[in-house]
Amino acid sequence: MTHYKRPGSRLRRPFILGLTGSIGMGKSTAATMFEREGVPVFDADAEVHRLQGPGGALVEAIEARFPGTTGPGGVDRQKLGARVLGHPHELKALEAIVHPAVGRAQKRFLARHRARAVVVLDIPLLFEKGGWHRVGAIAVVSAPLWMQRKRVLRRPGMTNAKFKAIRHLQVPDRVKRARADFVIETGRPKSETHRQIRAITSCFRAR
Repeated sequence: MTHYKRPGSRLRRPFILGLTGSIGMGKSTAATMFEREGVPVFDADAEVHRLQGPGGALVEAIEARFPGTTGPGGVDRQKLGARVLGHPHELKALEAIVHPAVGRAQKRFLARHRARAVVVLDIPLLFEKGGWHRVGAIAVVSAPLWMQRKRVLRRPGMTNAKFKAIRHLQVPDRVKRARADFVIETGRPKSETHRQIRAITSCFRAR
């Protein structure tokens, strides 16, 4: 873990730690480790999956805007991805459907945990969509490019071209690291990553 800045001494309750990182950097693993330390985590990706899954609240709206991209299992992410990836106007249309719903779920999460000392908002596009304005500190997960590529290309349906297109939409890792309060190195053994996360949680619990 690299600690670049010291979070402000006047912490509101709960203190909001934003967790982010580019695709394939190990953010989900880090989020699970925060949960093991007893820190509530709001997983924006998981919420999107729920909203787009079978019977999800957004399935009807997505089908109306992107016909043929849903079915009995909810949104077909492969079909929807093919419609929006590389098409900025279509991507913005999808975001206009998804982001408000995720934002409402996030507010409910914060209300449920308002008595906690610290919570984590796991948000993949924290920098890209301006969410960094609404958190008290930022933890960025990071790994070497070769490891990132290896992890991502193991995913079903992923290609080098898709990986390149996704990276193009994301703030570069070096920029995220420079803007972070904490950098969690995930290119190491998991025990070391967990040690870094325990150190981060201790920063807030000591206050």
